[in-house]
Amino acid sequence: MKTLLMTFSLLTLTAAQAATIEQIDAASNRMDLKQLAVYAADDPVEYTKAYANYRLAIMAGLTGQQEQAAQALDVAQSTLEQLTSAQPEAESLALLSSVYGMQIGNNPLKGALYGPKAGQAIQQAAELDPANPRVALIKAISAYTTPAAFGGSKQSAIDLSSKAIELYAQPCQQICWGHAEAYTWRGLAKQELGDKAGAIADWTKATAVEPSYGWAKFLLTQQQSYSQNR
Repeated sequence: MKTLLMTFSLLTLTAAQAATIEQIDAASNRMDLKQLAVYAADDPVEYTKAYANYRLAIMAGLTGQQEQAAQALDVAQSTLEQLTSAQPEAESLALLSSVYGMQIGNNPLKGALYGPKAGQAIQQAAELDPANPRVALIKAISAYTTPAAFGGSKQSAIDLSSKAIELYAQPCQQICWGHAEAYTWRGLAKQELGDKAGAIADWTKATAVEPSYGWAKFLLTQQQSYSQNR
């Protein structure tokens, strides 16, 4: 009986420590790599572990911690491949597609390997849940980051981000990340096409959706500094 109680207590403690999507996003917005690393390591093999490692890879890369970024991305990929192999779901497949895209971004030589995998994952995700806003968002990110010679398009990135934003208007159930991000990527694509006013408007909307969203805040500050120094 004592052993059972101890085991139950340990399981309860582990469950209480498991990260939520909201906690991962909050740590990411603060660029708190230490906390993200805790979330990435503590969770069992499930979506939140993959998502924590995905965000850790992005934040570590932005701060020059390339080894940590590469390791986190590999863990995210491995976790998502296990999840999608056991039970294909749109959320996991969409995130896996983005992870494959990041692997290519880190090493373009991996394009031949991961390009088709990314395409297959996002196509399957769209078939499973065509109204999923994160599926549209990942497609938008891919359109933005892929060179035009390989099918990328800034206008497609705008169109897909707009579709994602429309889908985010639906009530969210469990996994809800990406709304502010969709505005941010659309703003980046508009900026690339010369629409600076539209970009600023989108980044402002991103901060309205998520006031603590650091990336949009940074882009707005950067744009303001550029305008003042002209």
